[in-house]
Amino acid sequence: MVISTGIYNLVELEGYVAWSTIGEIIGVVTFKRLDGLIEIISLDSVLENQGIGTRLIMMIELMAVENQIPLIKVITTNDNMGALSFYQRKGYRIKEIIEGAVDRARRVKPEIPLIGERGIPINDELVLYKLLSPS
Repeated sequence: MVISTGIYNLVELEGYVAWSTIGEIIGVVTFKRLDGLIEIISLDSVLENQGIGTRLIMMIELMAVENQIPLIKVITTNDNMGALSFYQRKGYRIKEIIEGAVDRARRVKPEIPLIGERGIPINDELVLYKLLSPS
């Protein structure tokens, strides 16, 4: 994965896996611990609107609170309306727009599409944060 914060091999990152009742992987979240925050690098679920992503995010947030890490960061592309809606419903706030970040990432990974969801050109990254309350 190529994003403004780095180039990541997802299998080398920490993460959580959601399993079905028959032992199939139905969701994965990966993240990186940084000084005072956790950055979510990827979140994928096989089935939409089934609570899989919500449970995986809750696992990260619980781990962050247990480790006294007060802030979680996630980056998505400007076309990803589903992700923007999902994260904002979970209490994440848009704090920054990195103009041209996807255009720059395409130099490293040219297979990144030019056009995304709903015909929206993919050019920028949106950075969202959630400040966690200590329990």
